Amino acid sequence: MRRARGFIDLVFDVVEETTNLVERIHDAAVQRTVRRFAPVEPAKTTAKLVTNIQTAISSGVFESIRVVNEIVRLGVNTAADAAETELGRAVDLEVSELVTPIDATAAGTASWVIDHAQSSINGFWGDHLRRRNHKLAIDMTFRHDGRRLPATREAFMAAFPNPTPRVCVFVHGLAATEWLWSLASDRHYDAPNVTFGTRLREDLQYTPVYIRYNSGRHVSENGRLLAERLTELLDAYPVPVEEIALVGHSMGGLVARSAAHYAREHDESWVGLLRHVACIGSPHLGAPLEKAVNLLTGFLRKVDAAGADVPADLLNARSSGIKDLRHGYTLDEEWTGKDPDAVFADARRNVPLVDGVGYYFVAATISRDLEHPVGELLGDLLVRLPSASGHAPEPAQRIPFRGGAFVPGMNHVHLANHPDVYAALRGLLGAQPARRPTDAPFR
Repeated sequence: MRRARGFIDLVFDVVEETTNLVERIHDAAVQRTVRRFAPVEPAKTTAKLVTNIQTAISSGVFESIRVVNEIVRLGVNTAADAAETELGRAVDLEVSELVTPIDATAAGTASWVIDHAQSSINGFWGDHLRRRNHKLAIDMTFRHDGRRLPATREAFMAAFPNPTPRVCVFVHGLAATEWLWSLASDRHYDAPNVTFGTRLREDLQYTPVYIRYNSGRHVSENGRLLAERLTELLDAYPVPVEEIALVGHSMGGLVARSAAHYAREHDESWVGLLRHVACIGSPHLGAPLEKAVNLLTGFLRKVDAAGADVPADLLNARSSGIKDLRHGYTLDEEWTGKDPDAVFADARRNVPLVDGVGYYFVAATISRDLEHPVGELLGDLLVRLPSASGHAPEPAQRIPFRGGAFVPGMNHVHLANHPDVYAALRGLLGAQPARRPTDAPFR
């Protein structure tokens, strides 16, 4: 019920934001008209007078739309409250939420569609939802069998009746849910519920734990939250934890790196148990699509025309999480107090990795030949090989991965559950981490 109310609220939010956008465009167009007459008198004075009258009238119209929108919103929410009371359905997330198991056959079901609609909205506007305390804003939670997993010993004992002392935490990417780890399982393994997690349980005795989070927030915010959640996991886990591995896909790899950093900074209890951080298709040095959008919006801002303002405002409304992907930000210091839309402003810092932990990458190309020009140019369509492997032109800016793997012939999404990726992941997590990370060779 909470999510249904959230989707209803979103409709009214869209009306409000659209009204604000149209008002800004209208005012900008009026100001351009005034500037044309600026050097000329008495036309200048007359234009200003007419402009002030026109702006006053239009402001009243736009404000009337906002007021009516809020009145209708209040009426709808009041009716929804009455319906909840009449039906005796108090908002209870644990009972009322739909369940989407980590199973390939769940794709297309009602719960799957709603989950992915919510996660997509969070991916693109999650920071905005969080600031408004919106009902659709996703909190970072553990997940099990498609449900929230409270960080309590009782809940963990029920979820993991045969826990192992080795825990592997899986962190999804932008605008996704934990379901993505089961993508195409039925085709790859002839079983719809096989994932990297289930295979690591069989091969390396890792108990898989999944995270869902608001991917529209800053990567560093999610990194700090993950660091806190993993401390809660230690307290709730049924047996003493001896080893922790973090596996992140796409943005999830950046969140995992950020969490390890903040765990070290804040001396979280689990950092001494961390052995592996594996980043699958993660844009450590930035994502070309986000860089292109940033360049486009910068260009549109330079165009003195109302027609350029609309797409520029719409594009700049994308979430902080997406903007962090431009250069692979993982720390608060990289974005705090800075213009998030500045063109060519790369403030990425290369902080030391946690000692005693094996950091790994998995990078892919859409071409079956890793050295094919198309593959080298496009990578997996969203992340290029140098970015996924952390291989910056300047040695001081490189991510010193202990090792990694390059896999050909697949796109960015396929990386979340492909047998070739699993083979690489198993080999990496099965190795003992070096005492100190070393620079990984680049292919």
